[in-house]
Amino acid sequence: MTAPTPHTPPFRDRRLPFAKRIDDLLSRLTLDEKIAFLHQFTPAVERLGIAAFRTGQEALHGVAWMGPATVFPQAVGLGATWNTDLVRRVGEAVSKETRAMRARDDRVGLNIWSPTVNLLRHPLWGRGEEGYSEDPKLTSAIATAYTRGLRGEHPTYWRTAPVLKHWLAHNNETGRDVTSSSVRPRVLHEYDLRAFRETVEAGATAGVMPAYNLVNGRPNHVSPYLKEHLRTWTDDDLLVCSDAGAPSNLVDSEHYFDTHEEATAAALLAGVDSFTDHGTDGSKITARVRGALDKGLLAESDIDTAVRRQLSVRFRLGEFDPEYDPHAPTGDFDTPAHRALAREAAEQAVVLLKNSAGLLPLAPDTRLAVVGLLADECKLDWYSGTLIHRSTPLDGLYERFGAERVEFAEGVDRVLFKTRAGTFLHVPEADAADEVRGAEGALDPALLAGRTDLPPLTTDPAGTELALVDWGEGVLTLRAPDGRYLSVAEDGYVRASADQPGGWFVQETFRLEPHANGHLLRHIVTGHPVSVAADGVRVADEDPEIFELIIVERGEDAVTRVASQADAVLVVAGNDPHINGRETEDRTTLALPAHQERLLRAACSANPNTVLTLISAYPYAVDHAALPALLWTSHGGQAAGTALARVLAGDVSPAGRLPQTWYADDADLPDLLDYDVIGSRQTYLYFEGTPLFPFGHGLSYATFSYADLETRTTDGSLHVSFTVTNTGDMTADEVAQLYGRAVDPAVPRPRRELLAHRRVTLAPGERKKLAFEVPLSAFDFWDVSRAGWRREPGPYELLAGASSEDVRLRTTVTLDGEPAAPRPVLRRGLAAAGFDDQRGIALVDRTKTSGDAVTPAQGGPGELVYRDCDFGDGISEVSVTVAGEGVVDVSLDGGAVLASLTLEAPTSGPYDYTTVTAGMLAEGVRDVHLRLRGPLRLAHVGFSG
Repeated sequence: MTAPTPHTPPFRDRRLPFAKRIDDLLSRLTLDEKIAFLHQFTPAVERLGIAAFRTGQEALHGVAWMGPATVFPQAVGLGATWNTDLVRRVGEAVSKETRAMRARDDRVGLNIWSPTVNLLRHPLWGRGEEGYSEDPKLTSAIATAYTRGLRGEHPTYWRTAPVLKHWLAHNNETGRDVTSSSVRPRVLHEYDLRAFRETVEAGATAGVMPAYNLVNGRPNHVSPYLKEHLRTWTDDDLLVCSDAGAPSNLVDSEHYFDTHEEATAAALLAGVDSFTDHGTDGSKITARVRGALDKGLLAESDIDTAVRRQLSVRFRLGEFDPEYDPHAPTGDFDTPAHRALAREAAEQAVVLLKNSAGLLPLAPDTRLAVVGLLADECKLDWYSGTLIHRSTPLDGLYERFGAERVEFAEGVDRVLFKTRAGTFLHVPEADAADEVRGAEGALDPALLAGRTDLPPLTTDPAGTELALVDWGEGVLTLRAPDGRYLSVAEDGYVRASADQPGGWFVQETFRLEPHANGHLLRHIVTGHPVSVAADGVRVADEDPEIFELIIVERGEDAVTRVASQADAVLVVAGNDPHINGRETEDRTTLALPAHQERLLRAACSANPNTVLTLISAYPYAVDHAALPALLWTSHGGQAAGTALARVLAGDVSPAGRLPQTWYADDADLPDLLDYDVIGSRQTYLYFEGTPLFPFGHGLSYATFSYADLETRTTDGSLHVSFTVTNTGDMTADEVAQLYGRAVDPAVPRPRRELLAHRRVTLAPGERKKLAFEVPLSAFDFWDVSRAGWRREPGPYELLAGASSEDVRLRTTVTLDGEPAAPRPVLRRGLAAAGFDDQRGIALVDRTKTSGDAVTPAQGGPGELVYRDCDFGDGISEVSVTVAGEGVVDVSLDGGAVLASLTLEAPTSGPYDYTTVTAGMLAEGVRDVHLRLRGPLRLAHVGFSG
């Protein structure tokens, strides 16, 4: 007899469409198994042969946290390339390395939590290094390119499954889990949603991650926008993964819900499918889901919906068809092509901001002084992998110009710490091997502990000279002569043990505090001062040591010494990505830290041929009047030094462009929590001042001319073309940029707005015609009077050039559209959030599930304006839908108050609305002005009579 062929369940039958296979698999899973799928770490279902799965693999600019990998420039640096083809290739390389790493380490996940598409609205945001641009068009273009590279080209199976971060309006680390971004409808649709929308619509996105913050008073993890907007942009089953710990925040820090069962149910119903909470322990989330089911807050069908979305991603990743997965054999890891791509990306990210005296490129025989705190550094950030290859600016310049022509001075202050007993801090010799933080990989690197295998510091009569750096705000690092940084491990002892400052809690930072004719040396993370004990130096509140700080050599003296002997000086300044501006910590100023300003001044005083290179995650406000040349690049990954040296030497002409405005002064900035880019005139779109350097700015060693601007309009599109010619004497890239603006808008519109761009390579004398097809919808704005998109008919100016301010060609086109119409307030009334202008107003949640209301901000009175309200033949009564307590004053056209509507007694809660009416006469088309007094919420205004 022949043995029967085992039955293949439908979910294993690759001939069936994914939807039917998922239906079958769902039907086979028990309720408890499905509930377990809701946690980030999904357990295996052995009886069905289903493997364990986890959502979330960080790979923002290379595979992160899992040990050695190719490290590309930071995301803001990739944005500065303005090169979608390059970024797609970077994404492709990252996804191939993800597959190769997973083949040998199953901790590596295929659900990539990248890219970050939060807009770089405010330059003091601590996580600016993670975004691409302040402009939604450029952000979506770069993000789409990266996701396409991550996804791969196969029509069915994805190489990795990218998730966009962080939904929505998330630009502050200060109080990030409790602050609410007040986002008016126009800003929501024209700015914050747009970058997500265009990236999702491109079709290479597997999901999104909600942000920690609240928007209009409602946590992003229960946002109705997930259903109202996100899921309408694609037919794909998008997987929504919570941010780490955010589900618990709904109760613990935000106090938005009373119980975790309520919060978990609300998040699931809003559209969160995977809960990242309590590390690898899924028991708390599963218990909360089970509790919500028992209380009737959820139905099993709600769980099915979330599990279906996870399974959709897993099927697309080929998990259930391993023998047919085209990406399974991928082994590309640290290949020559990836190394070359890392260098190419780093070269293309360099932005030449100034070259007034033609100092750059440097002549081959230049005797060069290289100085600065970042001159011999290759810094990593929180979302970096571990370096396999490492190139600092100094390394690159030694290689390019020859070590005999390059002199180096780091510019640290070299110091001794003298105790009250007359001895000095001493770093004992250690035999332990060098270790690189995170080299072995970790699912949660925040849990990595400091080293305790090295001896703690002691004291002796001679002491050890330490390299002191003040990174600004009085935050110091101290480095031993062997290159290891002073750090504090869990046992409280101070050791020279860290290869770099880093980690979720940076244990390598200290402050010097004046105290009793000396200084306390306070460890920032623990808050404890340094104390000297018989068994070693540690941090403790008991018996803190009072140190005398002895400066052996000031950094600026070393800089002056080498700068005065050189033909030219390169000052390399910037930030450490783990200090003063990072996840959990916003910056407080645009200013370069005082220590680095000292070094820059010393270099300029010693040698007028001084070039400043800023290597940073964000813009600085620098006085460049005395500088003939200035460059910026992000932390450029493993090939940063080689790339910078090639640009300085002229082997490559710089062609990076600023992805965000560089402001001249802190006074130009709005409050960090002011998300109204229209009202407070933020970003290049609305800023009316003079920037230090404008959006899109970047110079070249070549010159380019623009000509032959032509336009034509077809159904749904505007076709624009012009030519660009390299009029210089070297092959170089140019980034041609096309902007548009409404000439005579009825409402505030952008001063100019990026419509398209292209980075092209041109040989000397080469001329190329560039053609763009711009959808006419790019000229639309969100009309609050109708709560929808509208294009004003009339003239629009088109501007082509090398930056948002360097305009070479312009023309005007007249576009058809829909004329404005008065608000039909007799029929619809006024949605309170649909205002045209406001002062002192914050948007809040109308209910916990949907809708917006308005309230006076910070306790003061608030004012609202609704323009062109049509009262027809007349009204005799006004009504307001309000909660809380207070008064709403109504006037027309800014005149006298015509009605005051008072809540005589406070309502029982912020969501318990009542209607208050008053007599009021009005007719014709008028502007309605409201003044809100007291802690009330206004949801709607009605008119009748």
